[in-house]
Amino acid sequence: MKGKKNLTFRQFMCKESTAGVVFCAPFIIGFLMFMIVPMGISFYYSFCDYNILTPAVFSGAKNYIKMFTDDEVFWQTIGVTFYFAFVSVPLRLIFALIVAMILLKTTKATGFYRAAYYLPSIIGGSVAVAVLWKRMWATDGVINTLLGAIGIETSFAWLGNTNTAIWVLIVLAVWQFGSSMLIFLSALKQIPVSLYEAATVDGANKWHQFWRVTLPLLTPNIFFNLVMQMINGFLAFTQCFIITQGKPLNSTLFYTVYMYQQSFEFYNTGYGAALAWIMLVIIGLITLVLFATKKFWVYEGGF
Repeated sequence: MKGKKNLTFRQFMCKESTAGVVFCAPFIIGFLMFMIVPMGISFYYSFCDYNILTPAVFSGAKNYIKMFTDDEVFWQTIGVTFYFAFVSVPLRLIFALIVAMILLKTTKATGFYRAAYYLPSIIGGSVAVAVLWKRMWATDGVINTLLGAIGIETSFAWLGNTNTAIWVLIVLAVWQFGSSMLIFLSALKQIPVSLYEAATVDGANKWHQFWRVTLPLLTPNIFFNLVMQMINGFLAFTQCFIITQGKPLNSTLFYTVYMYQQSFEFYNTGYGAALAWIMLVIIGLITLVLFATKKFWVYEGGF
């Protein structure tokens, strides 16, 4: 009887549909419990007056009306976040592609350099790096010290100027180009050498080969990196929260930090939930635009 039960269990597990459900169950349960349910609760709170300390009171579209008609800081954070994302992401991809092309040539130290360039992507979003970065750009930090060493005497307040503070955060974001670099490096290795040989025979120099061969074949990878990094750009939090706290004059106040402030510092949690849903809509629209324009510039014809 025991053997029969074991055999039946094996037969049960051997069914593809059953095995699929069993192995996917942990993810499905986790996704429902930690994603869908919290999102549903957040959506409900976005229509409520809620401050964490007292029960939520349904208030209709009050939070959304206030957001678009009576909150100047909301519009300011939208502008800051768009500026940060649309400047930092292209620069990050450009640097990633340049470094990937440099590392394409294999040497004894190639493995070390690849790991070294990828390291900022692992540690770049940490609080420790943000604190270090803040000290580097302080008036008595490393940057001003280096400028003084080459004869440029300065005690410029990089983080205290409304024109330069955002660029301190942008430079930090660009420095974290390692993940995009690895994707570009992998794609570059997949391009057949025969295409470059044929281009050389036709009289194309290195510059022409890059624009006519390399870049078109990299467009699928550029598109992937662009979508992923753009989403990350709009969700950036640690840089602003640790380094500038949105100062000076909210010139570096990211949308996510403002959402955090409303939810957990000012105890306007219902309003913070409404901000979160607007951000979701913004990211969705930008992603939709990227996919809609994909057919105009992404080459998917293969090698």
